[in-house]
Amino acid sequence: MEKEKALKGAIKKAVSYTYVKGIGYLFIPLILRQFRNSILQIHNISDALEFAFSFRSFGVSIKPSQVKYEIAKLLEIVTEIKPRNLLEIGTANGGTLFLFAIASDPSAKIISVDLPGGPFGGGYPRWKIPLYKRFAKEGQKIYLIRDDSHSKQTLEKVKGILNGEMLDFLFIDGDHSYEGVKKDFEMYSPLVRSGGIIAFHDICPHPPETKCEVNRFWNEIKQSYKYVEIVEDWKQNWAGIGVIYV
Repeated sequence: MEKEKALKGAIKKAVSYTYVKGIGYLFIPLILRQFRNSILQIHNISDALEFAFSFRSFGVSIKPSQVKYEIAKLLEIVTEIKPRNLLEIGTANGGTLFLFAIASDPSAKIISVDLPGGPFGGGYPRWKIPLYKRFAKEGQKIYLIRDDSHSKQTLEKVKGILNGEMLDFLFIDGDHSYEGVKKDFEMYSPLVRSGGIIAFHDICPHPPETKCEVNRFWNEIKQSYKYVEIVEDWKQNWAGIGVIYV
């Protein structure tokens, strides 16, 4: 009886694993079609925000790992500068990448760096690449770098895409350890033009077990810049966005 129960459990797990691993490859054409049809209803940033938090197709969601109030306020700032070149470190579900594309210049270069299997978000599977590419508006181009942001090779790839141009906007939401967020800032902030902005996600104090120390680094550097803190509730134990003006 126990062996039969264990066998059924193993089969169920295998089927579930196969479904999860294969869902994108099986259904990506239908997901793309639904996505394409749905975005026709987007007319402004508010529509885009609601869409990002609600879109779901064949179990696939692009919901941002964000407090809606906070990302909405950041989008107001991003929309004001209409970045032509932007870099997002940490993409995961793709929701913020989608929203940044909506808020950017119609001819923007949008670069994503995301580490497959990373400890803070886990990255995204290859089959999602066609979906993320669809986030680009006509005239925009999205570059997806699935690699370690701390690698010199990754930095060189980003520089190659920029081809001598500077970033207008840098969003740091990758490695949330103190050393990790500091390294992302030190490596990529020199690529941001004077007058551009850098935003950090998760500046609120987090429980120790999360190993998130973005707030520690944020509190060290913010006084050196003009800055804005976008936080719905400082006691929420996660999220919070800090923006510095370079």
